Amino acid sequence: MITFNEALKTVKHATKKLEKEHIELSKCLNRVLAEDVVSTISIPPFNKSAMDGFACRQTDLAETLEILETIPAGTPPTKVIGKNQCSRIMTGAMVPEGADCVVMVEKSEIVDPNHVRFTDTKTKTNICIKGEDIQENDVVLKKGTRIKAQHISVLAEIGCAKPLVYQRVKVGVIATGSELVEPHETPGSTQIRNVNSWQLLAQLEKIGITANYYGIVADSKETTKEVIAKCIEENDMLLITGGVSVGEYDHIPQILKELEFNIWFHTLSVKPGKHTVFATRQGKYVFAMPGNPVSSFVQFELLGKALVFRLMGHDYKPAIVRLPISCDYKRKRTDRLEFIPVRLNANNQVIPVSYNGSAHINAFTQADGIMAIPREVDEYTEGEFVHVRQI
Repeated sequence: MITFNEALKTVKHATKKLEKEHIELSKCLNRVLAEDVVSTISIPPFNKSAMDGFACRQTDLAETLEILETIPAGTPPTKVIGKNQCSRIMTGAMVPEGADCVVMVEKSEIVDPNHVRFTDTKTKTNICIKGEDIQENDVVLKKGTRIKAQHISVLAEIGCAKPLVYQRVKVGVIATGSELVEPHETPGSTQIRNVNSWQLLAQLEKIGITANYYGIVADSKETTKEVIAKCIEENDMLLITGGVSVGEYDHIPQILKELEFNIWFHTLSVKPGKHTVFATRQGKYVFAMPGNPVSSFVQFELLGKALVFRLMGHDYKPAIVRLPISCDYKRKRTDRLEFIPVRLNANNQVIPVSYNGSAHINAFTQADGIMAIPREVDEYTEGEFVHVRQI
């Protein structure tokens, strides 16, 4: 049995990044940059007006100024600003030579069609200076960055239309268990509906991965082995739920050994999800989790995500907040690191959600995150700070 931190280090150590490819911006969301992105231009590329107004010299603000021209955005100025002169200018337009400020239109009075005076002789420059956001040759995004919407805007602005990224990981998902039926089916008296696969498919979709679903596999070692072999052939990574404990029908560890996988770990000092398997074979990866839905949900959040992103070149760091707990909390056993569902209230306090064990997924519908309770800690008092991983 290994600790969570040891398991996380193992996942990162045993995982190799996928190949690289250039892709269009429209397909970049949630992909990971495979190289630093260097800007070939300065942003803004010229001194531009921050607002509609009049471009002039600060020394002339108290005078009546001659209006030389109107400068729309996208059209270069044709006149140089001299003494007691100005040009009408639009937001985003290039500031003409000779001007060192822009007076907003709200602080102006038109004297006649060719002259203007200002109602306030104090003003900010209201000019966006060339390169004040990005300088030419700046590294604007680092290798390993997971691309979000705000990153796409920067890529577009500097003209990086086809960034180099790591390939998207191909993930297969299967559920094991003769007791399972699909959500649209009516379960028999000893059956239950398959929750885990649909939960995992949604968790993957949330991070930009559309997985291949291979359905439910009955508790037959031969059939399970055939399906796993097929999934491994067609994907980079396989997620399995069920069949990983020590029961008579828990065949997954033995099957993986027969398929010549190296099993890095099989049991974790973590609750929920003690029986979790990570195995590799020549660029193929298997992450197998318990059949209880809370266990599989939590273990994918803890380790599955790290594995997916590692393959795509990203060092995943979950959002973890440190906040006070709203009440006293006690637990009976302290031999494992435990994660429980919690809510966050309007006062930024942590409220434990009533929770009856790893088969009871309904508690997680009320949760904003999972609170980590370290080994050997048996209680928290109201107001004590705890760590919550947002989900």
